[in-house]
Amino acid sequence: MEHKRTTGIILILAAAMLWGTTGTAQTFAPLGLSSYWVGTGRLVVAGIFFLILLTVRDINCLRWSRLQPLPWAAIAWGAAGMAVYNLAFFAGVRATGVAVGTAVALGSGPLWAGLLQALITRQKPRGIWWVAVSIAVVGLVLTTFNPDEDASLSVTGLILCLLSGLSYACYALATKHIVAHSTPAVGTATVFTLAALLALPFAFLLAGQPQLHVADLGVMVWLGVVATGVAYLLFSSGLRHVSSATGVALALAEPVTAVALAILIVGERPGMTGLLGVGLILGGLALLIRSELLTVRN
Repeated sequence: MEHKRTTGIILILAAAMLWGTTGTAQTFAPLGLSSYWVGTGRLVVAGIFFLILLTVRDINCLRWSRLQPLPWAAIAWGAAGMAVYNLAFFAGVRATGVAVGTAVALGSGPLWAGLLQALITRQKPRGIWWVAVSIAVVGLVLTTFNPDEDASLSVTGLILCLLSGLSYACYALATKHIVAHSTPAVGTATVFTLAALLALPFAFLLAGQPQLHVADLGVMVWLGVVATGVAYLLFSSGLRHVSSATGVALALAEPVTAVALAILIVGERPGMTGLLGVGLILGGLALLIRSELLTVRN
């Protein structure tokens, strides 16, 4: 059991590292698309990626899915959560600014996940889990803090960011149920295909027709295939062995990766506040992992 739990933790941390490449990718090739279309576009590309993946793995995946029907209620819930997360996150960040929006959206996710897990599954996270997450969230706030950014504390923007965190927590909880009844590839493919279909009409409504340039294609492929498709496949695979609340909390490794890539590749030099934040995130994650492994031993 401890070996499986460790494997799940590693898979989710790997997913978080891929999510952390998003900012660096857009630094080298800034997207001309609306933020709404960036969120929706990566869902569409990820859906195509999963369809190709299932076609290649047709024999194993499709035979398995025929033997055991998919949990469609959880899939619909997870798809709605993922669609709302993408739309609400980008809209919230636009309204509040990158620093405040990212801190509220990513920081609230684990807290929502812990509450939902306790209310819905009756599996309350231990006290040390809350301490570890609190430390990591404080680190996230310090990491994303930018005194030069003119962030307006829009109530609507803050609500959208909180909604994105809640939606992501709902997605994780649904995915935990899905992968218990399906393979991660089949379950995640179905969720993202449905999420893309749900997000498309809202993207048209909010941002109009997309204006995709040739220069955007490479970044969109990276965001859709690697930072979304592969990353969420790793995430859903990891959720087979850890709780949904812990899975969402481990995703806080994403900003650590983003900062590391910004230093190593982009050449940015974060201040002491940012480095302190990274240290706190790492400390919180270490405590979280220790708590998760101790739960297995006990």
